[in-house]
Amino acid sequence: MNITGACHCGAIAFAAEIDPSRVVVCHCNDCQVMSGAPFRAVIPTPIDKFSLLRGSPKTYVKVAQSGNRRAQVFCPDCGTALWGTAPENATAVVIRLGCIDQRAQLKPGFQIWQHSEQPWVDGLRDVAGAPQQ
Repeated sequence: MNITGACHCGAIAFAAEIDPSRVVVCHCNDCQVMSGAPFRAVIPTPIDKFSLLRGSPKTYVKVAQSGNRRAQVFCPDCGTALWGTAPENATAVVIRLGCIDQRAQLKPGFQIWQHSEQPWVDGLRDVAGAPQQ
């Protein structure tokens, strides 16, 4: 599947070819903190299937509890988290679902780090809501 995406302000844009069956939800503590949400949904793709179309993103290299290093790529203007990759010799790009234009078509097929999942996530369907603010 071909996808496109951009940061919130539009300064950074990208395109990629992905396998939509590989969408993953991660509940790890790092993903919660770095996304500002209870989990982060991502889709990996080989680096040769990814193209930066516009802009100059900024990179922050985080060190996980395991010692692994991951480059976190974001827009320096609006701060949108865009993708992650290895800081050197990257072979794949892990794109953040929230910045993909076709995200409504990309249902997660797997979850990881569920021991860190917030206990109320499963009950969200029962919480009252409104279609707009």
